[in-house]
Amino acid sequence: MSDGVTIRRASRADLPALGRLGAHLLRTHYAFDPQRFMAPGDDPEAGYAWFLGTQLHEDDVIVLVAECDGAVVGYVYAGLEGQSWKELREAAGFIHDVVVDEGGRRRGVASALIEAAADWLGSRGAPRVMLWTAESNVAAQRLFAKLGFRRTMVEMTRELR
Repeated sequence: MSDGVTIRRASRADLPALGRLGAHLLRTHYAFDPQRFMAPGDDPEAGYAWFLGTQLHEDDVIVLVAECDGAVVGYVYAGLEGQSWKELREAAGFIHDVVVDEGGRRRGVASALIEAAADWLGSRGAPRVMLWTAESNVAAQRLFAKLGFRRTMVEMTRELR
């Protein structure tokens, strides 16, 4: 990763930046498939900031930010999940979100965020780290594969209306 980028735990002061980045994530996914992903609505920045704010002090969750020159350029949101008969899997760490703004891309920021989250999950006993990625997000899939993730499931969606 380039010099000058710091990975640290998010704080309430980061909520505006987290909201902006989360809204970008939401809009990107909605553009991939508007039938599958949530519509952004009128103020997804406020919605995402509120949601991530509820997660900041949860024991089994971590929200980390990447900061460059005093500005938050990305974040990762991850948590511990127990065994799931519904998903046919043992306990795992799960990376729910990772997003880096355009100015922070191709600098190793996403990799550093993912590795920091994986380290945190592993330090709390997670035997593996899982994540989902949108079918259309080929660049993210390449990154995840480069970081050692393998394909294990394919989500399929059928609309009923």
